[in-house]
Amino acid sequence: MKNELEKCLAGEWYDCHNPLFLEYKQKARTLLREYNALEYEQKERKRELLKELFARIGENVSVGSPFICDYGCHITLGNNVSINMNCTFVDCNRITIGNNVLIASNVQMYTATHPVELADRLTPDWNGESGEYFCRTYALPITIGDGCWIGGGAILLPGVTIGSGTVIGAGSVVTKDIPDNCVAVGNPCRVIRSINKERQGQSGADSFIPADTSHSAR
Repeated sequence: MKNELEKCLAGEWYDCHNPLFLEYKQKARTLLREYNALEYEQKERKRELLKELFARIGENVSVGSPFICDYGCHITLGNNVSINMNCTFVDCNRITIGNNVLIASNVQMYTATHPVELADRLTPDWNGESGEYFCRTYALPITIGDGCWIGGGAILLPGVTIGSGTVIGAGSVVTKDIPDNCVAVGNPCRVIRSINKERQGQSGADSFIPADTSHSAR
């Protein structure tokens, strides 16, 4: 028999009110409370807290505040990752972010979800004294490849993978996997063209994306 964490990471229905997950939440909230209250210049303490919060954090990582996550322990960051302010990562399952990645402000990543059919969504024979959640929950991992740029306000839904070198336009809702080396925009997010092919000494990405210190791809 799988325990609740094993069910969760396998993408199966699991009890999100199991004491283990409540402990994860409590630890994350305690760490984030301090993290989000720190001054910009307190970078050493920020890194200490992120190392305690995340499963793994690479070198040269910046996470703007406020930052919100669910457990923290399912988040892995590579090297040279910039996460701008006001991002929300619901990391019930794993969120894996590669190297050289830009994530703009207000990006939301949701690994947790519920069955669409009402009969499947409601927990059978539920009662308020059981301690279980009244509806069934499962979670699917999110993966972002190396060299990606996720534009401001983008939403990544459970189970999606963003291919390496890809740009997701601001405000997009990513409902399915996006391949490597393309620009994808919209709701639902769709590929509009390929990038990162050499053209007269410049990549397609350079000719398309203006310099923008806020990382808001458009």
